[in-house]
Amino acid sequence: MFNEVKRFDSSEQNVWKYVFTTEEVVTEAVLYKYESFKNRTVICCSVQSGCPVGCKFCGTGKKFIRNLKPDEIIYQVTHMIEDMKIANDVLSSDKFQIMFMSMGEPMLNWDNVESAIKLLNVLYPNAQLLISTVGINNDKTFSKMIELSKQIDKVGLQFSIHKAFEEERNTLIPFKNKMPLRKIRDAGITWSKETGRKVYLNYCVDGTNVTDDHLNRLKDLFSPMFFNLTFSVVCSADETMKDAGYRNHNVIKEFMNKFLEDGYNVRMFDPAGQDDIGGGCGMLWYVQEWLKNKKNV
Repeated sequence: MFNEVKRFDSSEQNVWKYVFTTEEVVTEAVLYKYESFKNRTVICCSVQSGCPVGCKFCGTGKKFIRNLKPDEIIYQVTHMIEDMKIANDVLSSDKFQIMFMSMGEPMLNWDNVESAIKLLNVLYPNAQLLISTVGINNDKTFSKMIELSKQIDKVGLQFSIHKAFEEERNTLIPFKNKMPLRKIRDAGITWSKETGRKVYLNYCVDGTNVTDDHLNRLKDLFSPMFFNLTFSVVCSADETMKDAGYRNHNVIKEFMNKFLEDGYNVRMFDPAGQDDIGGGCGMLWYVQEWLKNKKNV
């Protein structure tokens, strides 16, 4: 499995980052506590070592090493729960979430992710299981995802879109084989109709994508009948999460309120406690430090 596991504790004692390494791979996972572990626990685990998608703001996407195997994905979750001694808390919680959204793109490692999800559902039958993807343009894989969600009603879907216009999104997410926004809309509607559950859209705010044009475009594309919205803070490599959050907090709230007025279910991801351990969106940079000493990888 992994030769070494390192744990990084946030100063606020509400976020923990774990780094799992072997001679050939490195991957990261993050554990969040909200008030108490029983009240709400969120685990973000990785599905690849590095990432081939290459989102411009993300420290992970500068190098892709390989897909993670099912047992490597599962081990991230079980190890964190065992290390923190919270098995009883999470198993008795109705707000325990396992999210496949740390390092890597789930749709590019689907067979292994699917196997991991099936076993995690057995181990933690109360856990909500969220697949977060940029939307790889592969109809066969997407059909498999819908079928899994029909088999396991805890499986949810989130598309990371971040921009409302295709040209802007292609600059931010240069990976070519991804769904255009209209296809994401159509796929989300299909998912919602097939499973009876809405799709989440993750929108990382960077200060340039919250104009009225962006607002109107998003509303035109994505109906609140089928989509919920999650707003996150982009933290680039030259900025702290605290500074990014401070800079964008009021902007996000104002933007969110305009969706709330039209009946959207909206939430904002709270980045508190992540800064000193690098646990936020775009901040999983340990892979870059690891690679400096791995000239043959």
